[in-house]
Amino acid sequence: MNDQAVGCYRHPDRETGIRCTRCDRPICPDCMVSASVGFQCPDCVSGRTDAAGSGQGPGRAAPVRDTTPRTIAGAAHSADPRLVTKVLLGLNVALWIAVMSVGDELVFDLDLFTRLGPYGVAEGEWYRLLTSTFLHQAPMHLAFNMLSLWWLGPPLEAALGRARFLALYLLSGLGGSALTYLVTGPYEPSLGASGAIFGLLGATAVLMRRLNYDMRPVIALLVLNLIFTFTWHNIAWQAHIGGLVMGTAVAYGLVHAPREKRVLVQRLTCGAALLVVVVAVIARTLQIGA
Repeated sequence: MNDQAVGCYRHPDRETGIRCTRCDRPICPDCMVSASVGFQCPDCVSGRTDAAGSGQGPGRAAPVRDTTPRTIAGAAHSADPRLVTKVLLGLNVALWIAVMSVGDELVFDLDLFTRLGPYGVAEGEWYRLLTSTFLHQAPMHLAFNMLSLWWLGPPLEAALGRARFLALYLLSGLGGSALTYLVTGPYEPSLGASGAIFGLLGATAVLMRRLNYDMRPVIALLVLNLIFTFTWHNIAWQAHIGGLVMGTAVAYGLVHAPREKRVLVQRLTCGAALLVVVVAVIARTLQIGA
């Protein structure tokens, strides 16, 4: 089945990741009939199709197929589709508490970025590109990003699966950090999860478009956030734009990968995104050192 033919065989306008365990045809929730293993379609239950399906004929064994229910990105459904979101939220809050307990001047004066060297990333401390996305400068900064993560994260995690969602989040954060490092001055620090959050916002738009949902709410939200990004002071717009572009691109590769080569295409998408980050950082580092 190709990427466009993922609708229920009786209701083509309804997207689904579940197939009949007997004939392997895609079925939506209204057509699912619970069986001892997985779900079957109404035709198989009523005996209108043979057990093998796909023209195998009665008495012949059907090919063994993976009947695990899958999300639109090909991931298995999880018992808790909010687990990774909760962990990410917990890490951000825990690091905020830890830094505040040591002394808030570490982030309020951005001293955290200058204690170990004047350039940081340019001196080989590449980890700052990622660790900076888990730090926040003020309580409202943390609260806004964590509320956004809690709102955007669970639907994406449920649709993409845990591993793909985590990759999307981290790559979006790295994309924001890379663009900030690329276009700002070497002494201009930046921190916060906003790049990752904007990546999730872009991914939400991609997912809604893929499922043919009404795009107006997410477009309105995106426009409002972009207006806020470019009109409010002390906001690193580079992180927002970098995260948005990265998240949109990665999400497109995850949800539009053809079913036959889904895992390969998804891995190549994430690998290419990471390569873009590495190339941008190396180019900027060489420029600073020149």
